[in-house]
Amino acid sequence: MLATRSELIDKIRLGEDSFLELKEVRFAGGKIRGPEQNDLADELAAFANSRGGVLLLGVHDKSREVLGIPVDRLDAVEALVRQACEDSIRPPLAPVIERTTLPDAAGVEQPVLRMEVSPSLFVHQSPGGYFHRVGSSKRPIPPEQLARLFQQRSQSRLIRFDETPIATARLDELEEALWRRFAPKTTQEPAERLLAKLAMAAQDDADVWRPTVAGILLASGKPHRHIPGAFIQAVAYAGTAVTPATGDAYQRDALDITGPLDQQIFGACDFVRKNMRVAARKNAEGGREDLPQFDMLSVFEAVTNAVAHRDYSLAGSKVRLRLFEDRLEIYTPGMLPNTMTPESLPYRQAARNEAVTSLLARCPVVRDDLSAHRSHIMDKRGEGVPIILARSEALSGKLPVYRQIDDSELFLTIYAASPEEASGDTEDHFGSE
Repeated sequence: MLATRSELIDKIRLGEDSFLELKEVRFAGGKIRGPEQNDLADELAAFANSRGGVLLLGVHDKSREVLGIPVDRLDAVEALVRQACEDSIRPPLAPVIERTTLPDAAGVEQPVLRMEVSPSLFVHQSPGGYFHRVGSSKRPIPPEQLARLFQQRSQSRLIRFDETPIATARLDELEEALWRRFAPKTTQEPAERLLAKLAMAAQDDADVWRPTVAGILLASGKPHRHIPGAFIQAVAYAGTAVTPATGDAYQRDALDITGPLDQQIFGACDFVRKNMRVAARKNAEGGREDLPQFDMLSVFEAVTNAVAHRDYSLAGSKVRLRLFEDRLEIYTPGMLPNTMTPESLPYRQAARNEAVTSLLARCPVVRDDLSAHRSHIMDKRGEGVPIILARSEALSGKLPVYRQIDDSELFLTIYAASPEEASGDTEDHFGSE
């Protein structure tokens, strides 16, 4: 929307309308005097509740003159926009924020901020209430129209979130080498039709083919570009707490694990294997026997469940993996779906992301250390949680624990096996990379 420089300049010349809002940025000393955070929130939410739009900061709304924003103030203005989106709008928004330049009346390029807001699946409330865009201004949504909007958008969410098209993504961003692995080998169907059958692409309101959330997650090398937080943040800590009592470095290793979901799963397993301790002892035959802290099949199942079942509609929330000397913690964004509870996990199944789980069930395990366990990443028989519980308890003597935190994250603790509990002479080292 108004993506090119020429389109934006032509639109500014014509003035504000249903898809464009212009605002001057004013300063008093070192502070931003206008626009206020609540005003920004109302404007951005109005676009999201309508058909989307662009908010341009650094242009006077009446004279349509490009005034610009001082370069050294761009960070502060962008921070104000982020605060408006995250703190003053419910549910929060994640617009595309772009720094660019436009010519002023003298032809001198001036820095401006461009915020693009896509039509939302949700109805957003801002400090002034519920607004939508009518022509060149925001207006309160009348009660009867608001009721219809809530109904329409709740119905649109009956289409699962992972099957919705991403308005900011292009179809050619799906890498053919990645999505072809899910398609029948002999098919001659056009790419759009194949991707639609796989729930990896869909048409938006303007009948433009777009990648779906599932498509970006499984067939894009950088899914976090369009789905903020679609990666695994992994940290290995020294000791048993985030901040140890001594002055030593508290992190031994840290990595943001990106890429398609299957690569994220294997990358997380490699991170744990590299950073966990492995004791070794001689067995009865005189050979070496490894005694790892964690059962890697349990880790594989736990990470697979985290990326497959997390709530991707929570903008910016990521799967967090934290490795301590005595335990492994995995935080999965979102509430448990339907009426499930942490206690019912070993006994029930409920998939939040049907398209994602279906694609992972087609994704082969290409690792020798895990392929003996199963041929494809996702198991639809519901055996994942029982495997995590049984194998981890057998190794460490402690049952893993699931907890729901503030209706926002599912928290899993897998306890480490202690080398000291093994009989016989042992030596201790870190897992191989």
